[in-house]
Amino acid sequence: MVSINKQRMVPVIDEPFVVFLVGMRINKFWRVHKWVPLYLKMSKIVKELANTPDIGFMGYESWVGNPRLIIQYWRSYDELQVYARSKDATHFPTWVSFNETIGRSADVGIWHEVYVIEPGNCEAVYTHMPAFGLGKATRLDSNATLRITQKVKK
Repeated sequence: MVSINKQRMVPVIDEPFVVFLVGMRINKFWRVHKWVPLYLKMSKIVKELANTPDIGFMGYESWVGNPRLIIQYWRSYDELQVYARSKDATHFPTWVSFNETIGRSADVGIWHEVYVIEPGNCEAVYTHMPAFGLGKATRLDSNATLRITQKVKK
C-alpha cells in the first residue's frame, strides 16, 4: 500500500526544471488498429524513461482516459529535446510511425506542451497525499517552507 504523508509537504528543488505534458485523444474509437499501437508505445516510452534517469528525466504521472495524459518532469529543455530526437530511443521511431500510419487521418490526435520553470516561479503543496507529481520527481520535505516559491516577484 502507498504511504500517505499526513503533514503538509513541499518539493525541494532549487534548479530550473521542465514540465512536459503529452497526450493522445482517440477521435474514432472503432479505428482500434490506429490508436492501440500508439497507446502501447506511449507506455513503452515512459517505461524506457523511468529506466534511464541519467538522460535528464526526473519522473512522471500518467492518467488513462480520453485524452490520455502523461506529465513528465525533466532537468532541462535541452535534455528533453535530445531524447525526443534520439534515433536510438523509443520516441523518435514512434513519432515517425505516427506520421506515416496516421498522418492527416484525424483518427487519433496527439498533443504536447512544454513549460520551463525557474526556481521561485511555481508552487506545489501536498497534504494527506503520497509522493506525487513534482514531489515524487524530486524530494518532499515537511519542514521546508515553500522553497520553490521563495523568489516571488513583486
